Amino acid sequence: MLPQQIKKDVYDVSVQDWAVRDFHGYKTERGATYNSYLIMDKKICLLDTVKAPFAEEFLNNIRKVTNLDKIDYIVINHVEPDHSGAMPLLAKVCPNAKFIITAQGKTEAIQHYGDIFDFMVVKDGDTLNLGKRTLTFATIPMLHWPDSMVTYSAYDKILFSNDAFGQHYATGRRFDDEVEKDILFYEAKKYFANILWIYAKLIGKALTKLGGLDIEMIAPSHGVIWRTYLKEILERYQSWGSGEKDGSVVIAYDSMWGGTEMLARAISSGIASRGAEVKLFKMSNTPNSTVIAELFSASAFLAGSPTLNNGIFPSMAALLTYIKGLQPGDKKAAAFGTFGWAGGAKKDMEELLTKAGLNVAEGYTCNWRPQTAEIEAAEKFGYEFAADIIKK
Repeated sequence: MLPQQIKKDVYDVSVQDWAVRDFHGYKTERGATYNSYLIMDKKICLLDTVKAPFAEEFLNNIRKVTNLDKIDYIVINHVEPDHSGAMPLLAKVCPNAKFIITAQGKTEAIQHYGDIFDFMVVKDGDTLNLGKRTLTFATIPMLHWPDSMVTYSAYDKILFSNDAFGQHYATGRRFDDEVEKDILFYEAKKYFANILWIYAKLIGKALTKLGGLDIEMIAPSHGVIWRTYLKEILERYQSWGSGEKDGSVVIAYDSMWGGTEMLARAISSGIASRGAEVKLFKMSNTPNSTVIAELFSASAFLAGSPTLNNGIFPSMAALLTYIKGLQPGDKKAAAFGTFGWAGGAKKDMEELLTKAGLNVAEGYTCNWRPQTAEIEAAEKFGYEFAADIIKK
C-alpha cells in the first residue's frame, strides 16, 4: 500500500515511535512521530528525515512511491538528530540528491555526520523549482536551534513547519480533525512549553514572517498535520508567544515524612479560598514536563521541599533546574517547606527560582511536622499569595 497523500503527489512517509517515553527529559506518554514528506514533481523532493533507528522503515516507506536514486533534493529544515538521523544513509542510497540546508545547518550536519553530503546552501527567501511547484525557504533561527527553517509550497498551500506547531503524539490518524481535539491541543501546548518556551519571544516575529502566506495545511515534523484547526493553533501560538497568563497557581512539591505535603495541601486550600484555580503536583510521581505544561500558562508558582542534607530534596532540585533552563520569566513565585535541626531548602529553592527569572516573594517554612497553628498559617499564606494574581 502507498503511503498516505496529504495533497495530490505529496506523500506522508513519516514513522511512528509508539514506544518512546522519554525525549531528552520530556516525558512522552503518548509516544512521538518523526515526520517526513515526499513531493513527486518533475523533480522529486524529500522534506526532512527521521531518527536513525527508524531509517530502514523510513526508506521502505519512500520505496513504495519512488526509487531512492530518483530523489533530486532532500530538504533539511533542522539538524537535530530526531529529524536528521537518516541523513548518512540517505547520502549512500540517494546518490543524485542534493541536501538543501542553511549555512548554519551545514556546519551542524558536518559536525554530526561528517562532510559526506552534496549540500546546496539556502538563505531566507530563497526558492527551489520542482516543476509545478516552487518551494520557498524561511529561516526561523532559534526556534529552536540556530539552523531552523521552514519550507513553503505555494502550489499545495502547505507550510512544512519543522518543530513549530508540533506535538509528541503517536497516532494512526494523521490529521488534526481525526484525533481528539482536547488531547491534540494539550499535546501542542505541552510541546510548546517544553521545547519552545525559552524562545517564546521570537514566536511573534516568526508568525509575522509567515502571516502573508496562503496556508491550507501545516505539516510539522512531530505529531499530526493541521488542516481544520489552523486558525485556532495560530491563535494559540500567538497567545503562548506573548506570555498570556490564566490566573492559575501551580504548586509542585515533594515530601519525606508528610510535613511538606501537609503544607502543600493547606496552601492550596488557601489559594482556592481566594478564588484562584490551583494545580497541585507531587514530584515523586509526576514528570517535570507535565508540570511545565501547566506552569506555562499559570500566573504563579510555588515550590515545596523538605530540607535534606542542608539542601533541596532531589526531585525538586531536578524540577527547578529544568525550570531554570526554560526561563519562564514574569510569574510570581515562592518557596515553602519543612526542616529539622537546620534549614537550607528554602534558600536554595529561592536561588533557583530567581535564576529562572521568576518574581520571588517571601515563602513559608516550619520546623518538623506542622501543627494546627502552622497549618492555619499556611492556609493564610496561600490566601495572601493569591491576592494579586486572580485573572480579571
